[in-house]
Amino acid sequence: MTNDNTMEQPPQKPEDAPEHCPGVESADAGKSSACDGCPNQQICASGEAAGPDPAIADIARRLAGVRRKVLILSGKGGVGKSTTAANLAFALSHDENTSVGVLDVDITGPSIPLLLGVADDRVHQTSSGWTPVAVDETLSCMSIAFMLPSKDDAVIWRGPKKNGMIKQFLRDVDWGDQLDWMLVDTPPGTSDEHLSVVTYLKDAGIDGAVLVTTPQEVALQDVRKEISFCRKVGVPILGVVENMAGFVCPGCKHTSDIFRPTTGGARAMCAALDVPFLGSIPLDPRIMRSADSGVSFMDEFPDSPATIAYQAVVDHLESVFSSSSE
Repeated sequence: MTNDNTMEQPPQKPEDAPEHCPGVESADAGKSSACDGCPNQQICASGEAAGPDPAIADIARRLAGVRRKVLILSGKGGVGKSTTAANLAFALSHDENTSVGVLDVDITGPSIPLLLGVADDRVHQTSSGWTPVAVDETLSCMSIAFMLPSKDDAVIWRGPKKNGMIKQFLRDVDWGDQLDWMLVDTPPGTSDEHLSVVTYLKDAGIDGAVLVTTPQEVALQDVRKEISFCRKVGVPILGVVENMAGFVCPGCKHTSDIFRPTTGGARAMCAALDVPFLGSIPLDPRIMRSADSGVSFMDEFPDSPATIAYQAVVDHLESVFSSSSE
């Protein structure tokens, strides 16, 4: 890592590489002790594998019809990132003229199929690639969860194998001739999955990232790292969503702070770091029930303060892209 606002690209590794593979572009490729017994050792040592991954160009061609590619990120786990991604997808696809796809790259903890109500579906393969699972006429998704023999099966993979799965998702899923929005739901943090997505979308382009946090400092300290990550790899930050920002009683509508913003919350953090603040989503127990049922909370409870807050985030995103296209 450098000290300025750039970051070296992660080392390219074969999908079947050993744990401590130095990367095909390293001077030690095929020569270090970690390479002993690797089936790729000879080609790596020859230098033939050191060129750009041809999948990057393939992915750019595959995603040429995707108008907007947006990452959904969080520094801390458990802040409601995937729930936010699902509700944003439901809201964006509410317009019958807008097509939305959700790509779940949380390889070890996929939850998008459950949140979108298609957990029992399976992916089908055609001559043009994997067909994403349709939620309705304007919303579809892709996740490794569709490929597991059982919902309870653990995915116990090291970095290179997760990297290979993400490459397949980006290169081989057939989203159709045109997709208006692709939301990429990532795991928490700044690890292999994030680096893989940024690397493979190098030519296709990433239009921005939405960061999700909760108000308390223990979550904010990690989302600051996520902001730093985006700046170093050149991903535009569309803004920060503060989730679980106060509990709204469904009966009396009174708001109580469950996660107290001891350092000012996401709004103060955004002001300090010059990052757009997209709004606060209050806690509503009905969000959890809608998520477990795989239905749109915003459709079920259109008058909830949380629905109004979600819609404000959607309106902001649509305005950002509509103004940039003028």
